[in-house]
Amino acid sequence: MCGRFTLTASAQDIQAAFGLADLPEISPRYNIAPSQAVAALLIPSSQSRPQFAWLRWGLIPRWAKDAKIGDRLINARSETAAEKPAFRQALQGQRCLILADGFYEWQGPKSPKQPHYFHLPERSLFAFAGLWDTWRSPEAIHTCTILTAPAAATVRPVHGRMPAIVPPQAYGQWLDPQRTDPQQALALLAPDLAGQLRHYPVSDTVNNPRHEVAACLEPAPSLPRLSPNPSPRFVEAVSPDRLKR
Repeated sequence: MCGRFTLTASAQDIQAAFGLADLPEISPRYNIAPSQAVAALLIPSSQSRPQFAWLRWGLIPRWAKDAKIGDRLINARSETAAEKPAFRQALQGQRCLILADGFYEWQGPKSPKQPHYFHLPERSLFAFAGLWDTWRSPEAIHTCTILTAPAAATVRPVHGRMPAIVPPQAYGQWLDPQRTDPQQALALLAPDLAGQLRHYPVSDTVNNPRHEVAACLEPAPSLPRLSPNPSPRFVEAVSPDRLKR
């Protein structure tokens, strides 16, 4: 799954990477968590070109009776999204790009798990494959979920799944609401870019979603290394007679 990510690039860099003419000022984000606003690109039904939008992370389907369902829908498995009522309609024509420059995954079956930070070379910007919807009760709430996929080889030692990444050459096709075939859309999520990911362990600062600081990206303190064949230490034997002196 994907439960935390970053977007630390400047507005100018984001404009250049995604071909945007205008963009509001964006503060660096080091620990984006569910229920928070995420930066996204989408094509509304009334538009023909991608638009920048802030979306609440955690999809609330338009038919939902309770907004709390969004707490459980932060991710959608790409293999089964076309079959799930919560995601099926959005996958057919309400796809989005969720802007990022890195994400976190936790390693280990038991607590405390070790967080790792994944990023592309040069900390380049990229986009997660997302789905969006609008829930009205009483005002419109625009929400999203991040599609996940089986982990690439670079991610697998840490976690079995990872966020699905859209290759830059497929941005337009992924966003196009006229492409309604779910399988054709999912076929765009080639794993080539995921294979370029690098990672390193970070400190547990990121464990708390309230920690929105650059320290989240700091490498974890190195653990002391133990020699596999430590040199034995011997204590000099002392005879009882010497102890009496």
